[in-house]
Amino acid sequence: MMGKVKMSKRLHIGVYPGTFDPITFGHMDIIQRATRLVDRLIVAVATNVSKDPLFSVEARIEMIENELRNHSFSQDIEIIIKPFDNLLVNFAKKEEAQLLIRGLRAVSDFEYEFQMAGTNRKMSPDLETVFLVASESYQLIASNLVKEIARLNGDTTPFVSAQVAEKLRERFSEPI
Repeated sequence: MMGKVKMSKRLHIGVYPGTFDPITFGHMDIIQRATRLVDRLIVAVATNVSKDPLFSVEARIEMIENELRNHSFSQDIEIIIKPFDNLLVNFAKKEEAQLLIRGLRAVSDFEYEFQMAGTNRKMSPDLETVFLVASESYQLIASNLVKEIARLNGDTTPFVSAQVAEKLRERFSEPI
């Protein structure tokens, strides 16, 4: 006998955290794919000064906003960009999120992400971590490599949008 289970509609909220210094095509790939999993996606920009970001948190948020404006999404999705400077699980709880979205590029990412997922689960058992494997064409993209290419006057457009590439050129042409 087959029966029906009545389920109430619940807003599914996901948090995609990162430094986004700068936002790359790989990040945009994960954002695009994450929008299929949730009703609201919060792109959480870590202020993380320990990583010595090239761009201020305000500049990174502005770049993400521009990238999202120039991108079409297949469904009605709410995307919010917010900075955070506390524990990710505390930020996610405050935002009432059920999912943490993490992108994986290579096997080397998995060990760190697996450890973080276990730690986050211990601190917040109701928060699930979902891993999205980067699309093949974006698996080699890392923000730190993009910054190094830009610093050495290389072409970053295979990895970032023209707008972000221009921001990188401007940043590296500034006197130190």
